[in-house]
Amino acid sequence: MLKKLSIGLLAVSVGVATAAAAAGVSGPDNRIAGAQTAQIAVLLPDSKSSVRWETQDRRFLAAAFKAAGISSNIVNAEGDRQKQRSQAEQALTNGAKVILLVNLDSGSGAAIQALAKSRGAKVIDYDRLTLKGSASYYVSFNNVKVGQLQGQGLVNCLKASGKYSKKPVVAELHGSPTDNNATLFRQGYESVLNPLYKNGTFMKGPQQAVPDWDNQKALTIFEQMLAQTSNKIDGVAAANDGLGNAVISALKARKLPKIPVTGQDATAQGVQNILAGDQCMTVYKAIKAEANAAAKLAISLIKGGKPAGVNGETFDGKRQVPSALLTPVTITKKNYTLLFTDGFLKRGEVCRGQYAKFCKK
Repeated sequence: MLKKLSIGLLAVSVGVATAAAAAGVSGPDNRIAGAQTAQIAVLLPDSKSSVRWETQDRRFLAAAFKAAGISSNIVNAEGDRQKQRSQAEQALTNGAKVILLVNLDSGSGAAIQALAKSRGAKVIDYDRLTLKGSASYYVSFNNVKVGQLQGQGLVNCLKASGKYSKKPVVAELHGSPTDNNATLFRQGYESVLNPLYKNGTFMKGPQQAVPDWDNQKALTIFEQMLAQTSNKIDGVAAANDGLGNAVISALKARKLPKIPVTGQDATAQGVQNILAGDQCMTVYKAIKAEANAAAKLAISLIKGGKPAGVNGETFDGKRQVPSALLTPVTITKKNYTLLFTDGFLKRGEVCRGQYAKFCKK
């Protein structure tokens, strides 16, 4: 009797699992249970370095693949390099022909790309370039331009604050040293700031990279910068909104005056800081446009057509990688509503609580 009951329960379990797979319900590790034959796999890096990966990229990519009738699987490694490697292996075993990869660092990214190549799959570096890898394509924004916008934004804000002509001390809080984008952002803002250091207009303050874009580490690092300079920092080139908010938190904790602080990613928190006068600018990278560009390219590869959207090349340290590059936009108090009209952020995400009074009607 027990044996018959066990067999019956097993049959029911198999039936439920089969039905769930057919329905494409979510699996326990963010995979789609019915994605065993997914043609495209997206490997996201984490949910800590930026909220964008889960709140923006995932939904836009999923919608684009669904609209094209292409099966896909989107997973997140949550900062674990071995997990991302395992996710890649699983995707290839399940039949993925194209992988969109946001690497955690170039070394682990290159290993995933070599694995995919050995299995006959193509890899698109998405947002982050893998140095000395073997990606077939790269889709991102012009990240040097992102940095240039940050550098020029800081210059404009120091002028507006009246500090520009007073030899302001400028600190730099760089992104993760393992993220090539952080290198490109730095290249961009330092192309604006270094000439001003050299001619004595600005004083070069403390500079440090933040491991893994960790905002808590950024807070500690900037607190140390303040201690090192006896609180005499007049402006900060912060590589993204999370790092910028760490700077702002440190200033508030010490009850110090507001100073110009840059950012990037146009997060709701970053825009709130701009409206409150705590942050002077951010950089809007239209993630929907980036996701759509990556999806179109991936779909064109699945369908065997001409690679869609390729408009340039990017050097990865050993070769030029065919690239689809998009243009970033500076966001300040003057044009932040563009984020609402573009559908990037909802007004209710920004204009609420203590920040509602700052919003334009």
